Amino acid sequence: MQLHLKTPVRQDYLSVFHAFDEQLFRKLAPSYPRLRLLRFDGSAPGDKVEVVLQTGIKSFRWTSLITERHTTDTEAYFVDEGQQLPPPLRYWRHQHLVSRHGSGAVIHDIITYSTGFKLLDLLLYPLMRVSFGLRKPVYERVFGKG
Repeated sequence: MQLHLKTPVRQDYLSVFHAFDEQLFRKLAPSYPRLRLLRFDGSAPGDKVEVVLQTGIKSFRWTSLITERHTTDTEAYFVDEGQQLPPPLRYWRHQHLVSRHGSGAVIHDIITYSTGFKLLDLLLYPLMRVSFGLRKPVYERVFGKG
C-alpha cells in the first residue's frame, strides 16, 4: 500500500532537505504513540534511526536503515527502510523527497507499507494518512506556509 502526502513550504528545497535532522525528527514525532528516541545517526546511507513506540500498554521497537540519498538541481531525497517493525507491519519504506517549487519547495512523504494482508493494509490506510498528515502543520511552522 502506498501513501503520498505533499506539503508546499516557503523555503528553498535544499534548505528544507538539509534541515531533516534529529531536532526536526523530534518535532515530527506524533503525540501518540509516544516515541523514545534511542539512536539517530542522520540521513546518509548506512545511518540508523531507532525508537521505542510507547503505547501505555506495551512498547514496540522500530529500527530503520537509511538506504538511499540523492540530490539533483530540482529535488533531493533520502529513504528509510524498516529493519525491525512493530506489529502488524512487515514492510516499511519511507521516501523523504523535497522538490523545487518556484522559490519554495514541496515536501513529499512517500510511504510504502505492508502487513502481509491486503485487507489490513487498507484498514490501516486512514490511520497512516491521519498520522502523517499531522506533519503538515509542523512543516509549515518550521519552513513557512507555501
